Amino acid sequence: MKRSNYGAIIILLSIFINIHLLAAQTTNLETLRYDHPSAVGMDSLFIHSKVDSIMTFAIKEEAFPGAQVLVAKNNKIIFHKAYGFHTYDSLQPVGLTDIYDLASVTKIMGPLPALMKLHDEGKLDLDAPFSTLWPKWSKRKDKKSLTIREVFAHQAGLVPYIIFLQEVMKRNGSVKNRFVRHEPGRKFNTRAYDNIYIKDRFKNKIYRHINRSKVSEIKKYKYSGLTFLLYPEIISRLTNTDYEAYVTQNFYAPLGATTLGFNPKTKNYQNKIVPTEIDTLFRHQLTKDWVHDENAALMGGVSGNAGLFASATDLAKMMQMYMNYGTYGGKRYLSEATVKEFTKVQYPENDNRRGLIFDKPDLNNHELTLADSYPAPSASADSFGHSGFTGTFVWADPKAQLVYIFLSNRVYPSRTHGNIYKYNIRSAVQQVFYDAMMD
Repeated sequence: MKRSNYGAIIILLSIFINIHLLAAQTTNLETLRYDHPSAVGMDSLFIHSKVDSIMTFAIKEEAFPGAQVLVAKNNKIIFHKAYGFHTYDSLQPVGLTDIYDLASVTKIMGPLPALMKLHDEGKLDLDAPFSTLWPKWSKRKDKKSLTIREVFAHQAGLVPYIIFLQEVMKRNGSVKNRFVRHEPGRKFNTRAYDNIYIKDRFKNKIYRHINRSKVSEIKKYKYSGLTFLLYPEIISRLTNTDYEAYVTQNFYAPLGATTLGFNPKTKNYQNKIVPTEIDTLFRHQLTKDWVHDENAALMGGVSGNAGLFASATDLAKMMQMYMNYGTYGGKRYLSEATVKEFTKVQYPENDNRRGLIFDKPDLNNHELTLADSYPAPSASADSFGHSGFTGTFVWADPKAQLVYIFLSNRVYPSRTHGNIYKYNIRSAVQQVFYDAMMD
C-alpha cells in the first residue's frame, strides 16, 4: 500500500474508535477532565498571576511569539491557557486546540511506546546487542557489542547528529537533482514539503551513514538522535505493520489522541497548525504544516527523531498514560514493570541522568536554583519527559501526580532565537505549579 493512503486509513480508524469510546470517556474517572485548581487544593489566583507574568515577559523578550500551557493534577486539567500569536505580526492568536511541531518530543510519543510494547511482548531484550534489532551492526566492530540499554540511555558513545541535508545540497545552495525533485515521479515519491520530493532510496543512504558513523571508546552520557532515524524501520519489521499505522492503532486512536500524527498537511485537520521557522536554506519560505527538522523531512516526514504534531490535550493523554504506569481510561497499554524500567535512571554512576529514551531531571536537580535546574527544581526524581528543539516540553511527575505540557514555536522566525533557554522559561512556569502545591 502506498504511504499516501495511510493518512486516510489512520483518520478513519481514529474516528471509528473514538465514536465507540466517547460515551465511556465522558464518564470514566480515569480519563482527563477539566476542573478548577481549587478542586485539587491549589490557588487559582496565584497560578494565573505567576504564569501570566512569566509568559508576558517571555513574549516581550521574543523567546517565542506565542505558546500554550496545560497542567493536569490528579487526573484533572486545572490549567490550560494560550498566550500570544502564531507569529510576531500578531494576526493569528494562539488557540487551545492548535497543533504544534513536537520536534524531539516525538522520541517519547512515536517510537518509544512501540518499543515498550515490543519489550512487553518479549521481542526486545534491553541487554541484548542492538544488532538484534539492526543486523547491519553485527558486522561493525565498534557497534556489534553495544546493547539496546546503552543506546536507549544515550550511553553508547554514538555520534550526536548527522546533518543529512548536506548530502542533497550543492555548495551554491541549490539542490542536487539526483536526490531532490520539485514534482513527484518515478523513484521520487517521498514528500518532504509542498514542492519537494526526495528520492525514495535516499533513506538507504541515511542508514549507511549511520552504520558507518564513529563510536566513542569512552562510555559516558552523550545524547544521540541517530538511532531514532532507524526505529520506524525496526518497528515495522518487528510488527509487520507500517510504523505510523502501528502507533496510531495501538496508542493514539484508543486514547482519543486524534491530532497525534505525522505530516498534518495530508490529514485535513480542522485545528490550526502553528508555523515554525522561516527557512532560507532548503524550503525558502515559512515552514508550516510540514516537519521543521530536516532529517525527518528527508525521511518523508515520518521518523523517530522528529515529525510528530499534536495538540496539548492529546499530549496530556499520552503523558497521563505514562504517569499511570501504562493505563488510561480503564485500558492497559503497557505493563507497569516496563514503564517503571524505562522511566528509571539507568547509569547514575556515570553521571547519566537519562532513563530509557525518557529524559529525567538532573541528578542533583533539587539542589539547583531555578536558573540552573532541569526541569523545575521541585520536580521529583521519579519524574520524566522530554523537550523539543522547536520549543516544546512535556513532563510527568508520578509523585506529585502532575502532567505539564508546554508548547511554543521558539524557532520563529529563526532557530537562533534562544531566550527560551536564557531565561529557562519552561522550568519557571513548571515551578509555579509546585509552589502552588506548597502554599
